[in-house]
Amino acid sequence: MNIVVCVKYVPDATADRRFDESDNTVDRAGVDGLLSELDEYAVEEALKIVEASEGEVTVLTVGPEGAAGAVRKGLQMGAHKGVHVVDDAIHGSDSVATSLVLAKAVRKIGEDGTVDLVLCGMASTDGSMSVVPAMLAERLGLPQVTMASEVSVSGQTVTARRDGDAATETIEATAPLVLSVTDQINEPRYPSFKGIMAAKKKPVESWSLADLEVSAEEVGLSAAWSAVDSFAPRPPRTAGTIVTDEGDGASKLVEFLAGQKFI
Repeated sequence: MNIVVCVKYVPDATADRRFDESDNTVDRAGVDGLLSELDEYAVEEALKIVEASEGEVTVLTVGPEGAAGAVRKGLQMGAHKGVHVVDDAIHGSDSVATSLVLAKAVRKIGEDGTVDLVLCGMASTDGSMSVVPAMLAERLGLPQVTMASEVSVSGQTVTARRDGDAATETIEATAPLVLSVTDQINEPRYPSFKGIMAAKKKPVESWSLADLEVSAEEVGLSAAWSAVDSFAPRPPRTAGTIVTDEGDGASKLVEFLAGQKFI
């Protein structure tokens, strides 16, 4: 089974994440980045599926030069090859434009053979919108199975368990399809030294918008359906209130909780 895993290079959550004052977009150049944690589960699941049968895993990302780090991490985990779509015109793209570029790239990858599964994480850790898998499925004209907590593959039949707040669903679909997985599906592997060294020899292609036959007018900040008008730094945390219990501690706690509308 041939699988394409869509991954994203995101600002490190432990870093000082901020917006770029020049255009109110997320600063991705001045902040350390890494492969989105939630996408690691998708890479791991793809590797498990291929290891249980046969095929190959291609890691696909869209982003600036630094986004090559997301592809490199996927290759170190065990993916067979990578594709990095990089073009200055993509800067500021929203989910609509991102899904367009990803769909074009998946089709191009599939020119040399069938893509059976397009795997995604449940969301990106910077945007947290969870909409790209559905948009991608629509653009590719494929069925979608999203938010899977467990997946089994038999031939071209994909069975997924989706755990909701009030019920658990079992969904069965036939590949090719778009599949997104949650962070409860597996435990992503750490790249071994052997895997890190092997990744250096694995093929990685770099494509521009022209390679995908996508017009610059279709992507970027000017084509985005939404944009950030303004932003302000989060105010620093203030010292908390210390209450000395002089026999009325419980009533003071209740008053505080009621004042904050917690009760």
